[in-house]
Amino acid sequence: MKIILKQVPMPRFESPEEIPTIPAYEYETRLTNLYQSAGADWVLVYADREHAANLTWLINYDPRFEEALLVLGSGGKRTLIVGNEGLGYLPVVRVPVDVELCQTFSLNSQPRATAARLKDVLAKIGLRAGQSASLVGWKYLEPEETDTPNAPAYFPAFFVDVVRGLLGPAARLVDGTALVMHPNVGLRNINTADQIAAFEWAARTASAAVFNILRSARPGMSEMQAISRMNYAGQPLSMHPIFVSGKGEINGLRSASSKLIEYGDGVSTGLGYWGSLSCRAGMLLGQPDEDFFQNIAAPYFSAVTAWHQTMRIGATGGEVFQAVSAGFGDSGLRSMLNPGHLTSYEEWTSSPIRPDSPEKIRSGMVFQVDIIPTPLPAGKQMNCEDTVAIADASLRAELSTRFPELWARVQARRALMTALGIHPAGEILPLTDATAYLPPFWLASDLVCAVSKEA
Repeated sequence: MKIILKQVPMPRFESPEEIPTIPAYEYETRLTNLYQSAGADWVLVYADREHAANLTWLINYDPRFEEALLVLGSGGKRTLIVGNEGLGYLPVVRVPVDVELCQTFSLNSQPRATAARLKDVLAKIGLRAGQSASLVGWKYLEPEETDTPNAPAYFPAFFVDVVRGLLGPAARLVDGTALVMHPNVGLRNINTADQIAAFEWAARTASAAVFNILRSARPGMSEMQAISRMNYAGQPLSMHPIFVSGKGEINGLRSASSKLIEYGDGVSTGLGYWGSLSCRAGMLLGQPDEDFFQNIAAPYFSAVTAWHQTMRIGATGGEVFQAVSAGFGDSGLRSMLNPGHLTSYEEWTSSPIRPDSPEKIRSGMVFQVDIIPTPLPAGKQMNCEDTVAIADASLRAELSTRFPELWARVQARRALMTALGIHPAGEILPLTDATAYLPPFWLASDLVCAVSKEA
């Protein structure tokens, strides 16, 4: 396909204040499904400040300073174990849970000996010798990474030792993390209409922030001045916001600094809220650089277009990977990581998109179109990251009926993609307000990449 530069008016961006909520019955369903799928007497879900997504998804509780442990048992038994400061955060929980204080979860030098030890708390809940347990951490190991793929991996060793001590050395103690995170079987990867509505709020807000930064960045500003245009209002983040610039080697993941932005710099900015991430990268130029456009921007946008036009329900991750690879053509560029991955309350859960993957795209999945081009010459930046949902006819009908304003925004975004020459399948629902809208030259921000009609 032939990629051109085209004048396309920038879409309207909004940062809505009212965040959609997930109904309590959906949390109940999630808890039931996880317990039933585990096939164990107990399911234990670990969370801390950096690894809160599984617990947030289950009960809307994200520990702010310390650890937390959710214990699920038969008959609908559920107990949330927290530390001192976790007690004060309990009102956010959306479903009934029993609560136990274990001060081992509290921070150093806080009172830590006036409540029961973890072993005693778990024994009180009912864990005993001969039972089985499934432990849900924050990552799981693939079979090729370990000789014991069923053993709990990313779950604190102290917790594992305590549970094993209660259940006995011969008890079945397995890693249940894949039950919620694996691209094939992970419960969290199939989203309902309510969850998609919440993630669409995040996507709108993130894309508005990124394009506020992009339109405001000017030579002579510091990176911190530029990123302040994101208008952050305290929303929960799924990543460290970034703004980087330079003419030499650029660390694309670092935070903004006091460095002054210069004309001709490579520039990149990105941020994510729970359920979405938006990123744009290019050159701080007011006129097109033909060499940069032909050798970097054009093949990159071809790969982005291939992603959107290949993605469909029933396609395999291997097909999408191959289409993106072919989209880069003979440019020498490739995707640094998986060209697209599943997203949720954390930026990356897992991905079916990898070489020869047989895992299929399913309705309810929410993806980051995260194609990071490499290798790039020093001082050059290029990226266009957005969030899309996959929805079959039934889910689309529910979204259009229950969330008509969301549905109208989705249709407007699809129309914008059509104006750019991209024709996605009907099940592709763009959630960011400027999906695939890529200005390679930030000082000419409505001059964007598009597919030529002559292609």
